[in-house]
Amino acid sequence: MAGAWQHPFLNVFRYFRVDEWKRSSKEGDVAVVMDKTLKSSVYRIRSSVSAINYLQLPRTSTQSLGLTRRYLYVLFRPLPTKHFVIHLYVATQDSQVIRVSFSNLFKEFKSSATWLQFPFVFETRTPRRDLAEMTPPGARWTFLQLDLHDILLVYLSRCYGHLKSVRLCASLLVRNLYTSDLSFDPAVTVTEAQRTKLPITPVPREMAFPVPKGESWHDHYIHIWFPSDSPQAASELVLKNSSSPAAVALSKPMRYRMSAVIQMPSPTTSRPAPSAPRVLPEISLSCMHSEVSCLGGLSVCSQDSLAWVDASDVHTVVSGSHMLTHKSTGMPVALRDAGYHKHFLPDPVLRLKRIIGFGGHSTKWALWTKDGAAVVYTCHAVIVVLHISTGEQRFFLSHTDKVSALALDRNSLLLASAQVQPPSVVRLWDFPTGRSFSFFQSPMYTVCSLSLSSSGALLCGVGKDHQGRTVVVAWGTDQVSLCGEVVALAKVHADFDVQTFRISLLDETRMASCGRGSIRLWRIRGGMLRSCPVDLGEHCGLEFSDLTFAQAVDSLQVPSIHTLYVCSRSGHILEVDTQRMAVRCTHRLLPTGVPSDSLPRKQSFSAGPGIAISSLSVSLTACAVGLEDGYLRLWPLDFSVLLEAEHEGPISSVCISPDGLRVLSTTSSSHLGFLDIPSQEYTVLARSHTALVLALSMEQSRGQLATVSLDHTVRIWDLATLHQLYDFTSCDEAPCAVTFHPTWPAVFCGFRSGVMRAFSLESAGVLVEHKHHRGAIIGLLVTPDGNFLFSSCSQGSLVQYSCTNSQCHVLHVAANMVCQDAQPHPNTLAVSRDSRLLAFVGPSKCTVTVMDSASLEELLQVSISTLDSLDSAVALCFGPTSPGHLLVSTSSNKVMVLDAVSGRTVRELSSARPMACTSLALNKDASFFLAASGQAIEVWEYSTQSDRSSQVYIGHSEPVQALAFTPDQQQVLSVGDAIFLWDVLATPERQVSALDLVHLGQLGDVVSGARGLPVQQMSMPSQVSTAQLDIHFRPLEGRDGIFSTSEEEGCFEESHSPTGLHKSPGPPVFVEKEPSRTGDTAWGAASGPWQHQGQPSTWSTKKIKAQTPARPDSYKHFTARYKAFMLAKNISCPPAGGEQLRLKAVLGYSGNGRANMVWRPDTGFFAYTCGHLVVVEDLHSGVQQHWLGHPEEISTLALSHNAQVLASASCCGSTAALCQIRLWDVSGGLCQQLISHHDSAVQALAFSPDDTFLVSLGDYRDRTLALWSMATYELVSSSHLLEPMHGVAFNPWDAGELTCVGPGAVIFWLLQQRGADISLQVHREPVPEEMGLVELTSLCYGDAPLLYCGSSSGQVCVWDTGAGHCFLVWEADDGEIGLLVCSGSRLVSGSNTRQLRLWAVGAVSELRCKVSGARSSSVFMECELTLDGAVVSASFDSGMDMGVVGTTAGTLWYISWAEGTSTHLISGHRSKVNEVVFSPGESYCATCGEDGSVRVWSLASMELVIQFQVLNQSCLCLAWSPPSCGHPEQQQVVAGYSDGTLRVFSISHTTMELKMHPHQAALTAIAFSTDGQTIFSGDKDGLVAVSRPCMGMTFRVLSDHQGAPISAIQSTRKEHGDLGVEGEDLWLAVSEDQRISVWASNWQGNHCELLDWLSFPAPAALEISGLPPPFLATFCPWDLALLVCVGLGTREEVVFYSFHQKQVVKKILMPFFAMSLSLSPGARLMAVGFSECTLSLVDCTSGTTQEFAGHDDVVHLCRFTPSGRLLFTVAHSEVLVWEVLSP
Repeated sequence: MAGAWQHPFLNVFRYFRVDEWKRSSKEGDVAVVMDKTLKSSVYRIRSSVSAINYLQLPRTSTQSLGLTRRYLYVLFRPLPTKHFVIHLYVATQDSQVIRVSFSNLFKEFKSSATWLQFPFVFETRTPRRDLAEMTPPGARWTFLQLDLHDILLVYLSRCYGHLKSVRLCASLLVRNLYTSDLSFDPAVTVTEAQRTKLPITPVPREMAFPVPKGESWHDHYIHIWFPSDSPQAASELVLKNSSSPAAVALSKPMRYRMSAVIQMPSPTTSRPAPSAPRVLPEISLSCMHSEVSCLGGLSVCSQDSLAWVDASDVHTVVSGSHMLTHKSTGMPVALRDAGYHKHFLPDPVLRLKRIIGFGGHSTKWALWTKDGAAVVYTCHAVIVVLHISTGEQRFFLSHTDKVSALALDRNSLLLASAQVQPPSVVRLWDFPTGRSFSFFQSPMYTVCSLSLSSSGALLCGVGKDHQGRTVVVAWGTDQVSLCGEVVALAKVHADFDVQTFRISLLDETRMASCGRGSIRLWRIRGGMLRSCPVDLGEHCGLEFSDLTFAQAVDSLQVPSIHTLYVCSRSGHILEVDTQRMAVRCTHRLLPTGVPSDSLPRKQSFSAGPGIAISSLSVSLTACAVGLEDGYLRLWPLDFSVLLEAEHEGPISSVCISPDGLRVLSTTSSSHLGFLDIPSQEYTVLARSHTALVLALSMEQSRGQLATVSLDHTVRIWDLATLHQLYDFTSCDEAPCAVTFHPTWPAVFCGFRSGVMRAFSLESAGVLVEHKHHRGAIIGLLVTPDGNFLFSSCSQGSLVQYSCTNSQCHVLHVAANMVCQDAQPHPNTLAVSRDSRLLAFVGPSKCTVTVMDSASLEELLQVSISTLDSLDSAVALCFGPTSPGHLLVSTSSNKVMVLDAVSGRTVRELSSARPMACTSLALNKDASFFLAASGQAIEVWEYSTQSDRSSQVYIGHSEPVQALAFTPDQQQVLSVGDAIFLWDVLATPERQVSALDLVHLGQLGDVVSGARGLPVQQMSMPSQVSTAQLDIHFRPLEGRDGIFSTSEEEGCFEESHSPTGLHKSPGPPVFVEKEPSRTGDTAWGAASGPWQHQGQPSTWSTKKIKAQTPARPDSYKHFTARYKAFMLAKNISCPPAGGEQLRLKAVLGYSGNGRANMVWRPDTGFFAYTCGHLVVVEDLHSGVQQHWLGHPEEISTLALSHNAQVLASASCCGSTAALCQIRLWDVSGGLCQQLISHHDSAVQALAFSPDDTFLVSLGDYRDRTLALWSMATYELVSSSHLLEPMHGVAFNPWDAGELTCVGPGAVIFWLLQQRGADISLQVHREPVPEEMGLVELTSLCYGDAPLLYCGSSSGQVCVWDTGAGHCFLVWEADDGEIGLLVCSGSRLVSGSNTRQLRLWAVGAVSELRCKVSGARSSSVFMECELTLDGAVVSASFDSGMDMGVVGTTAGTLWYISWAEGTSTHLISGHRSKVNEVVFSPGESYCATCGEDGSVRVWSLASMELVIQFQVLNQSCLCLAWSPPSCGHPEQQQVVAGYSDGTLRVFSISHTTMELKMHPHQAALTAIAFSTDGQTIFSGDKDGLVAVSRPCMGMTFRVLSDHQGAPISAIQSTRKEHGDLGVEGEDLWLAVSEDQRISVWASNWQGNHCELLDWLSFPAPAALEISGLPPPFLATFCPWDLALLVCVGLGTREEVVFYSFHQKQVVKKILMPFFAMSLSLSPGARLMAVGFSECTLSLVDCTSGTTQEFAGHDDVVHLCRFTPSGRLLFTVAHSEVLVWEVLSP
């Protein structure tokens, strides 16, 4: 009720006390006068200049009115023959301030993202146009009613927040301002409203205008309501129309009337006029309105200048759906256009948001703004202003070709630019606003350089004429901001070379230039440009590249300001005295010392070969130069000290910021960045391709973008930040096609050589390479389900690959399939969104072929050319699965919309540009269609079949190669010369989906027939008249019938077609009859809402894998974690009883699973999953059993009702073609049966109440419901689902009924048994309309017959399963509800907002009988708990008092509702574990992970004791303090993090004691010295830092390993005199380049000596599959003179190196390359982990090896405890604890 003081209305002038002028302000001629008409005081604001004569509320712009009401009433009167302006500053709900202006100064409607301008036009029937712009004499008082809410919503799609300020500018009279949420009728008083009882709101007395008795209000005043099409306004107008309008009588021959005409912006000017459904009342000709063409403004019509409206007339003007009336004594008539269809709202529908790109014609144009807060640079035809702190971009868009030169004045007010298209055009811009002042054609053929004077009054340009001669031109620009005039002052042709031209900072009449062999000083005198050369002496043969004038402080006249600095390509820097026109001194830049030098030399300016300098910049204190060797170097002006930064390519320009603290640099490799001088840190602002971008691909789950370019690079970008993540470069061949795999972290690239390669985004290496093409690969795509990859080449071949594993085996190679004459576009190949169909241009360019993507069986062939047109196909694009459109762009500038099944032409779209569309994109709901046409992007409203006009967007300077919608459909990406990101401005509520139109048309009869409700028939537009295409249709053989579903009921029915194809709203399932059966017909449809869904004993279903949709946007849906491993095929397990390892415990719970924990309180059985293990744990003793058998990650569990059988399901993978469902005997712990049917993953399992059946539900890729007999373990029935389902449950009161939940509906299944055969009947019930478009994500049964369902929007709906309807809905959460558990009168809900809530639902059963009285208030929340992640599993006792809940954070919680507490039961890392360390006494162990946590565990109970969490960082390494610290009770752990910091944690005090930042890169290894007083840390860049935690400082940094990440650091105590070196400690550092340094040190004496340096080079030609092995080394615990190493070598082996003998003394062969290594201190045992998910235990004494399996991922970590009794192994987040047994 914060705004209650504004209700019911607010007198703004009174509240803010305008008459006191304390909270308001006035400027100019503002006075209080008495108005005779109103008989009250009013404010008069008058002057010929509106901007300096105004009344403003509040006083300053920093204050706010804070008025939140919807309507603003302005009671004003324009002064005759004058102009007036009203400015409103309105704030949106997201705090964006929008200026809304009304004025008769404006001639047309204009808008931007931050302002709206509405013209107030007085239209007259006289030909005098000057009177139309001014207020006519005799203007009346006006009651202006502004709907601020609708103004922002309609014109900007923004939500109104509050009115911030108002400015009323001359010339007008204003009585007052009012705000209210009520819509007042000014013509009706309170007394009249009470007497007539009209359904209107009368105007309050203080707002009323006085009306003489017996006269009409409209005879004296004007009422304008803007905009008038708000829902409330429309309803009131209709109500007023209940009385017929009065007759119109004209008393004078000349009448005036005023009507407000509001028109929405339209995408085209040829929009047909709307037709009204009823006629206007008949009136005389003099009262008929004239055509009004004002766009989006207020229009006032008059016939002469004597008076305003003088008659009682009725006049209505309708434009689109907006309407305003001039009210009179007769009631107004409300008109609506029944045939109106909304167009693009707002217009434009696209807005450029971001550009990835720099350079284009040149990479040298990058400038600082005056305040140094932003950088101005060119990107082809666009000028970009990048704000450094926010990363926001602003654009200058008008150039039609690449920008060749750029200049900005010293005050950042005037910007000049030139483009390369000859003859070159120069543009001048108002830099703060981005408005173009002027553009003119220069006398030069091309402009190479521009320079603006400090004041912006002079512009000089240098270029070439058409004969190649150098031309210098000077223009006067001092009047450009006033009138847009630019004057050519002087022009001269030069016979010498000019590379750079600069205007002096102090004297705008003086300039300087440099070039090959010349430095010249210029000046303008007498309208002429004159120059004189500088005496260069011995330097006359140099090639000068850049120059700059010395800086001065406030024009202080010191000798240095007459200095000109000039650089050359031979490394010279010349200081030129501009007064003496001679060289003052010379410096020369030479290369650094040769690599063999022990120490690098300082930069020298002596004789010798120099380094080419391309650019230089000078500040008051420093000089910066950019060199072609890639270095940016900075000196003080005495050139005494050097600061440098290395770049990836030659530097093309440098520019010091105005404050002198940062140096902007650009490179020829299109990099833009700056060096911060105080911090000496370099920041990259922009990276880009250096050549044309050919193709793009986007990946949804990781939010990444991939692009390929002619610069031979493949680049991966982050879609959210647009920062570059990866860069794959091929020097020998250019990539030309790219696509992501939808589920793997891999990207596929096609090259001009015909090679297809797959790159891993995890290892940044090549996964697989195939060459089956002879020509360049022009088409490359993966089906949305990720099963198949297709590639096509310029020689016409088509290759199909299987993507079921990372090897991508080739399935088919077909020659001469794809057209060889087609243009080399990647869009000649397309796949449908359900992955079922493949389309391509071929075998000729006039033919489009459609195939089955799995079998490559030809289904359809369409000939694009007709008898009178030799058309060819250019690009293809599939629409949504329903209605199944295929879009084909042709060479005749058309886009044909074809039916993908029949091939018939649905309609045609014509391009507005005279060129073919080379890339097509259609968003998911088929509302907007995009096409790339040359350098432009065209947008059609695809859902509007009657309007085929398009919007055109420019910005690219070269043809757009590809475009696509982002995965969230909110943005569009286009690539060509650069990467453009566009915002889609159309809001979802304004988009009309073509899918909805088709479904409404097709399903109207179904809806009316099923529910008996009247259905409004839609009038679809008539068929487009197009040329008949030649269609060849080939039916699928051997397929007799199809299951299809009604969109409304969702029932499964079987139909027949002679061709074997049937078009249905849902994706089809093809049914094949088994050979052993006879008959030609399938099961008939059952009567009523139930339909038979197949009978496995008679029919078998053949699912089309290509029908897989995208993954549902639901956390409830299981997705297996990607694993980069190759499972070992043959494992030689040790004999029973002879194992040296026994699995003792598992640390952690798999939070990635769904419903993967079961607990039975009555029996105490408790089981959960961790990876591919089922862990059964005794909650009292903590003893674990481990059930092994699954080859892949387990997704879900289910326990039978008698608690005798546990069902577990794992997903399929490289080792399992089908998902395994294992049935375990709970009492014996043995797997009694293995069943398989699903081919991707199992989403849910459920037992029937009598444990007779088990139902399994496949995930979104599988979409299969399978029913199993628990007696025979056979598949009883299997049904293919048309949409992904999230959950399944049996009815606890009826074993023959089960329920599924999914998108927008509940699916009821009924089991019917006929003898030995069991069939399923299905019925689909949609959710109530009140819930909106939601997905049901969870379900559980309550008391009979109640079913509770949770939704993705946080609602819980309750269903009566007997009646089959929903009778109650309530808001239970803010996020998606993924779990529901009910028992009796209590319900538990869990969601992805981490909330666990207990609800009292005892009253719900009573509401079932009185549906109309069902209220959500009958349900109340008893208790609420917040956990550490989204809730994925739960089990409670029968009273719902206590339970166990699992979360995605990898935690199992014990829940006590009685106490309202949650207690850790099982904990684990939610992401990869990077290290395991142990306390010296083996009481505790500590782990660290990618989630940024350090966790300390008790080794006795394996329970979590302490957890240290650092947010937004990854903990990569860990070490425990040794026992020799002096204070054993003060145990510490030190952790290294990804931001380069290390933190020391105290275990005893459970606090962080120290934080240091010794590294700039991520720490990868860390260790304590043997005395615990020193910490060794290594980082990703190869630096090793030595730090003292007691002092908090780093005292030594070793760079011997620089360039390769440090993989391990270890320290041990050295015996006195051993190994022949001094020191107490012996420590080693290992780097990934397979180098080891071994050191002896005594840090108390500041002594550190290198003992040994080992290098193990990796073989150059060795190829490995999967992840590359790391290089690891460790001291041998039983012989410290031995070093044990593993890594990449010619053989898979472990190497023992002797420090005494300086050679390898022993080698042990391994089955695979090692990924981890640990040696036991207790016995001579060695544990080695492999990427094949196995673990080997090697007895180094006997040489015997035992292999163990237990992990489902790469075993990347092995660690023995200090005593050697336990072994910890880690695979990702899965930690297994093994007990080491005595042999």
